[in-house]
Amino acid sequence: MTAEAPTAPAPAYGRLVPVTVHFDDLDALGLLHNARYPVMVERAWAGLWQEHGFRFEGDWAAAGDACNAVKELRITYEAPVTRPGPYAVHLWLERLGTTGLTYGFRFCSADGAVTYARGARVLVRLDAATLRPAPWSEEFRAVGRGLLRPGG
Repeated sequence: MTAEAPTAPAPAYGRLVPVTVHFDDLDALGLLHNARYPVMVERAWAGLWQEHGFRFEGDWAAAGDACNAVKELRITYEAPVTRPGPYAVHLWLERLGTTGLTYGFRFCSADGAVTYARGARVLVRLDAATLRPAPWSEEFRAVGRGLLRPGG
C-alpha cells in the first residue's frame, strides 16, 4: 500500500493552479528564466478560464471575453527557482471593472507555501471589430466575482 501525497490546502481566495517547470525553462545558470514566469502565469490563467468555457479558438469575433489585451504587467522576483518539477501559480482578481480587470498572481511551490515571484496584470476586454474597450459578459463577471480577493 502506498501513501498518497497530501493535498495542498486551498488558498483563502483565488485558485492554486499546478504548473510544471521543465529543464529547458532554466537559463544557463540553472535558474528559471525570468521571461518564463509570465508565460507560466498566462498558461495557468488560460487553463482556469477554459475550465469555465472562455477560450480563443482562432476566431476573434467569436472569442467574446477571450478577446482582450494586456495593458500593464508588473512582476517582482523574490527567490530563484533552481530545479525542474511541480510548482503552482496562485491566481486571483484584485479588481473587476466594466471593461478591464486587474489580476494578482504568485509563482509558488506546489503547496503554495513558498513564493518565488509575485505580480499583477491589467487586461482590457476588446471589441473584435473595433479593438476598443468593450464590457465583460455577465457570465464572465460571475466567474470573476468568485476569484476576487476579499477587500480587493
